[in-house]
Amino acid sequence: MKKLAIAALLSLVAGAAMADPVEGVWQTEPDDGSYAHITIAPCGAAYCGVISRTFKAEGEYASPNLGKTLVIDMVPNGEGNYAGKVWRPSNDKIYIGKIELNGDNLKLAGCIAGGLLCSKQSWQRVK
Repeated sequence: MKKLAIAALLSLVAGAAMADPVEGVWQTEPDDGSYAHITIAPCGAAYCGVISRTFKAEGEYASPNLGKTLVIDMVPNGEGNYAGKVWRPSNDKIYIGKIELNGDNLKLAGCIAGGLLCSKQSWQRVK
């Protein structure tokens, strides 16, 4: 029984150590007067980000976008770069998505024209 408990504990520690650095909760920049917390986690072989909390200047509120996927099928390309898609709630459009990750700073870009024209946001990890 003791060996089983140790093995379970070691597998939990190993799993946490192997988590991709993009995983976690990230705070967006304000967009159209509100901002959100996005929870990024594995979705198959990629990473997806779901809107987990939403805020306005007055505080937290129940946005109709809660639970919707904003970061879609981001695949790591090495050196903190990811490629996939992003959804912008304010205009309900999906764009070519790029992530550049540097520690607790994440730059998310939504692009058109094959990735030539991009709009970017800087997100911060929520601790």
